[in-house]
Order: sequence, then structure tokens, then C-alpha cells
Amino acid sequence: MPNRTPKITGAHLVGSVNLDTAETVFRAAAWSCGSVLDAMPDGETGERFHWVLFQGRVFDLTDGLERVGPTPVELAGFDVRPFEIEEGVDPAGIAFPALGYAEAAAHSWAIFKALKHESGVIPERMRFQVSLPTPVATIATFVVPEHRAALEEQYEAALLRELHQIAATVPHDELAIQWDMALEFALLEEVELPGRGRLRAWFDDPFEGLVARAARLGDAVPLGVRLGYHLCYGDVGEKHFVEPKDAGDLTRVANALVERVSRPVDFVHMPVPIDRGDEAYFAPLKELELPAGTKLYLGLIHREDGVEGAIRRAKAALTAVPSFGVATECGMGRGPREAMQPLLRLHEQVVRAAQEL
Repeated sequence: MPNRTPKITGAHLVGSVNLDTAETVFRAAAWSCGSVLDAMPDGETGERFHWVLFQGRVFDLTDGLERVGPTPVELAGFDVRPFEIEEGVDPAGIAFPALGYAEAAAHSWAIFKALKHESGVIPERMRFQVSLPTPVATIATFVVPEHRAALEEQYEAALLRELHQIAATVPHDELAIQWDMALEFALLEEVELPGRGRLRAWFDDPFEGLVARAARLGDAVPLGVRLGYHLCYGDVGEKHFVEPKDAGDLTRVANALVERVSRPVDFVHMPVPIDRGDEAYFAPLKELELPAGTKLYLGLIHREDGVEGAIRRAKAALTAVPSFGVATECGMGRGPREAMQPLLRLHEQVVRAAQEL
């Protein structure tokens, strides 16, 4: 290795991986790219494979809520009809049951711990990563616009209970929490959602409201736990809901988060579209003001063009920022299963190839 500070400082797995089980994901990641990772997710396997869509079943179990429309609307095997508050029900009295994130984390942590401490498959320094959606994402997905404000606080309380259970299960020095911010950028862009109309914030000043909410979530993560944010433009069929014109909004949000979260933010991940190897896309990152201890990961790895494409985009990024880690632009859960092992391996290959930059 050259005797200088590397420009590419490791890799990050965003969250989902299209493999069967958490153990399969852990073993595949450890073998393929474990040497360049700081943390390892469980792949969000099982019912979590399509991000928040499984939360519709939690809403079904919540007293005081009902589906809109008599006929299920299916997406990826889930009923995505929105919910409304039943007539005459006081929203303040609505309490969501367990959301499933803490239960899934406890199951995966037991596997991770065994592979790390008992068999040595996972490196000792590796943290167990849990990726959680913001309440904004789930509320915007499953609640009719006129009732979102009334239900957001209750859902956030339920999600923070899940966070606290996870932090009570996994030792803080072995845990990383990643907050996934995707619908936030859809709100900022006022994206048109199929069958749902234009997505608009249910609070004044979308940017300030979204940052305040995300900062509150960061503050809830205990000290000693690694904290990060995945800034995202969505991933349906491996496509964004809208392509960012450049990294400007990503930079604005990242700067606001590290300024307002009262505890250290350990990493921020940003997407890079496959066709953006131009310096103009990355130019706003010149205004990025991350503290010395906050690591930047750029999602410039794409399975379609491998090491060559990633290095081309990395060279353009280095015109704006002096160093960063690499990742895919979003989770890998919606990609083809046969691509998973090569794509995991690609993380290490890009880091090694970038040592020559």
C-alpha cells in the first residue's frame, strides 16, 4: 500500500442485499468485501426486502386505523392502500404495536455475534449495522395526506421504541444505526407518485421540517453507537423516483444535519447516478462541511459498469472532495440475485483499484 493517506477510504454497504437469509448475507459480505467495511447489515431479508412496504401489516393491526378502498392494491406482494383514522377516533390515543425492526435486529444480531465471536467469520472490529427508515417515509407511504400530521408523532414514538430495544440488545460499541432518508428528497422535489398524486409536506418549510425531524432521530441514537444517514432518491426497479441534477440538495441536507445533531454523526452516504461521471454533478460537494470525524460515502458503484465506471466517477468526485468511501447508490435488495456476490466483491475491488488515484 502506498505510504500516503488514501483518497478512497473504504466501503459501505447501504442496507438491503438480495440473498435468502441474514447468515448468507453476513458470510457473503465477510468473504467478498469484509476487509474494507466498518459495519455490516443483515441484508434486510424476509419481509423487509422492499423497505417499508411490510409496515402496512403493522398499520392493519393498529386500532383506530382503516384502509381506504375495499380492494387491495398490490406492489411487490404487499397491499399498499393508504390508511385513514377511523371516524370518531382521537388520534392522540392511537398506539402502534411492535413494528418488527427490533425483533429482526435481535435475530440477526445473534447470528452476527456467533459468526464474529465464535467462528471468526466476521472480523472482530466489524459493527452490526441496522438501517431504519425515518417516520416521514412510512407516514408518507401509508397515510392519506390529510391525516399525516395527526399520526406522525405516534409512529415516531413507536419507531424510537424499536431503536431503544435494539440499543439495549446490541452492545453500543458493536452497533451502527443508519437512518434512511429517501422520501425526504421526494418531498423536497414534490415528486408525482403513481396513483397517489404529487407528494407534498404536511408541515411548513419542507427543508427545515425534514432536517429537524432527521436531527431528532440522530439525537436519539445513544453515544457509543455509530450514527449515519443514507441520503436517497429512491429505488424502485433500481431507478430513482427522480434523478438529482447535482449533489446540491444532498450537500445542503448533510451540512444541516451535522450542524444540528447534538451528538457526532459518523457517516453520511450520498447517491451518484450511473451516468454522472461529470465534475458538474459533484461540484456542490466543494461546499460540504463535514466535521473531521464524519466520513463521506459516495454511492458510485454500479453493477452495470463495474470497476471502470466507479473509478471514472471517483475521479470526477475527487475534483470536489479530497477523500471518501465508496458504496452502491442505494441498497442492493432489488437487484438480481445472481449479481449479489459479484456486486459485493466489487466494493473491495474498487477500493483496491482506487489506491492508484
